[in-house]
Amino acid sequence: MAARATRKVTKTTLNQHKRQIPKRLAEIRGDRSQRSFARELGVFQQNVNRYESGTTPHADFLITLALKENVSLDWLLLGRGRAKLRR
Repeated sequence: MAARATRKVTKTTLNQHKRQIPKRLAEIRGDRSQRSFARELGVFQQNVNRYESGTTPHADFLITLALKENVSLDWLLLGRGRAKLRR
C-alpha cells in the first residue's frame, strides 16, 4: 500500500474556506429571494439566511443543494472546479 502524503489543515485555512461558503451560496441563489430559494430546497428561509450569514450548513442541506441545483460541493466548500456540474 502506498503511503499517502499527509497535509496539515490549519485552523486559519479551515476558517478561510468557511468564510467563502456564504458568498458561494448567495451566488447559487442568484436573483431569487431567500424565501423562494428555501422553498425550492424544502428548508426554512431562516436556514438560508443563517447559512448566508456565516453559520456552517448542515450536511442534509448541502446534499439537497447539490442534487437540486446541480452544484459541485467541491466548489461550494473549497472553491475547486466549477460551480455547476455538467449533466
